[in-house]
Amino acid sequence: MTPSKSEAAYAIVSERINNGAYSPGYRLVLGTIAEELGCSVVPVREAIRRLEAEGLVNFTRNVGATVAQLDGTLYLHTMQTLAVIEPAATALAAPLMTDQMLARAHEVNKQMRQSLVDFNPLAFTKLNTEFHELLYCNCPNPHILDLVHRGWRRLAAMRSSSFSHIPHRAAESVEEHQQLLDLLDAKAPANEIEKAARVHRTNTLNAYLSAAGMEPSAI
Repeated sequence: MTPSKSEAAYAIVSERINNGAYSPGYRLVLGTIAEELGCSVVPVREAIRRLEAEGLVNFTRNVGATVAQLDGTLYLHTMQTLAVIEPAATALAAPLMTDQMLARAHEVNKQMRQSLVDFNPLAFTKLNTEFHELLYCNCPNPHILDLVHRGWRRLAAMRSSSFSHIPHRAAESVEEHQQLLDLLDAKAPANEIEKAARVHRTNTLNAYLSAAGMEPSAI
């Protein structure tokens, strides 16, 4: 099925925000985007409103739409949300994870472990993103999966690497990944997988909060 003009505009603008082509503060000219897509501004406006609802775009009167600035509060709220929904997605996806996907997850975590020697936070974050996507991508609940994707897209749009602020957390994260993989290898009950995934996500959030001098999350 051919995507609607609104979906096409959303995909293009979202991708350009995520890859840094549209940096924070960049003004989104609806007419220019519409001309590029060969459509009216109506579907472009719909796409911009959707991105605004996701926290990726700000719309200011007499200024228009701009890419959202880096926002510590948005980062906090996004991580808190992921700490609730991503573990559920991971647990639901576990029975549907193929042997090939599990093998790839093991390989990615091995690469993460090796990267600790010459630590590059952005490269580590890229591997971390792939690792988690392998674990949750087969979630059969499309609503939960959509929320998880939105959270990760927000983090990507903020170009936020937790590990830039808390590099000591990287080694701990790799070990927690291994614990998750051990549970998946053993086909552990869903509640055990969900609990381990939530502890992992919350540990990263709390390490970030501690580094920022803030109280730990109660999640």
